[in-house]
Amino acid sequence: MKLVLSQEQQDLRAAVRAFLAAASPLSQVRADMESADGYSREVYARLSGELGLPGLIVAEEYGGAGAGQAELAVVLEETGAALLPGPFLAQSLAAIALTTADDKELLPAIAEGGLVVTTASSTDRVPNGMDASVILLDTGDALLAVQGSDVRREARESLDLTRRQARITLGGAATRVVTDDPATLAVIRDRQAVALAAEQLGVIRACLEAIVAYAKVRVAFGRYIGSYQGVKHKLADMHGKLEQGESIVRYAAWAADESPADLPEAAALAQAYLGRACFEVARDHLLLHGGIGFTWEHDAHLYYKRAKADEVLLGPPRDHRVRLAELLEL
Repeated sequence: MKLVLSQEQQDLRAAVRAFLAAASPLSQVRADMESADGYSREVYARLSGELGLPGLIVAEEYGGAGAGQAELAVVLEETGAALLPGPFLAQSLAAIALTTADDKELLPAIAEGGLVVTTASSTDRVPNGMDASVILLDTGDALLAVQGSDVRREARESLDLTRRQARITLGGAATRVVTDDPATLAVIRDRQAVALAAEQLGVIRACLEAIVAYAKVRVAFGRYIGSYQGVKHKLADMHGKLEQGESIVRYAAWAADESPADLPEAAALAQAYLGRACFEVARDHLLLHGGIGFTWEHDAHLYYKRAKADEVLLGPPRDHRVRLAELLEL
């Protein structure tokens, strides 16, 4: 088992980080989330054309890069840290589902980057449901592919302003079964849990970096706030959550690629830990900024809202703790 990033993975991280810093800084994130689409189609076209990220885990025979979950985790950590608006996480979860089920119909289009596919476990709140061409609906017993053009959509107000949601009505929409095999569905959900944890890890890192930088320059009562014991202890706690979270995500991604027998426990642990840790770090990062952190003009609330939305996206952490306990026969 090797949990340290390889040189190729480090290069991938550097390339994605540099791209997002130039193409989607937080100032651009704000502009894009308030645009008609809610994200920049130009940025997504470049993500596909220059970096090939939509097809990262798609097999080469379908036009993808044939990379693994570990590489996807590296990318999602960076898109999470940058608060990339739009459907990238939803498309990544869809790619996981389709590659695990070996669905040959949609994979080439996903690899090309021209098809917006999202995933949902309910028709009430579908991430990026207003513009998805295909919706993968997890009914509990099966994964269905629903044609977006056949459903009625209604925009829903979402907590995370960088990711819009919709309510869909299936009516007579054309659907097909992607898989109804319980074992395959379980692997899909586990791998999706690992992917989400990777994004949450990126949010933790970005929040910690931001508040550490602020603590070095903000002066209160004649001292930098970073010199106060209460602030130092809180930052140390946040750093500890980052370090633990990184180890958990790296292990879970390794299990997804190399040790399927260890994946269920690793995935449950990833969401049980990262879901709550991400929200706590984002919350404390906002609070330590003081009054300015609560203002619309500050970015802290964007991370807070992303953290809370992610915390419940695949079920609250308590559900994953229960599943982990059952897997460990506790």
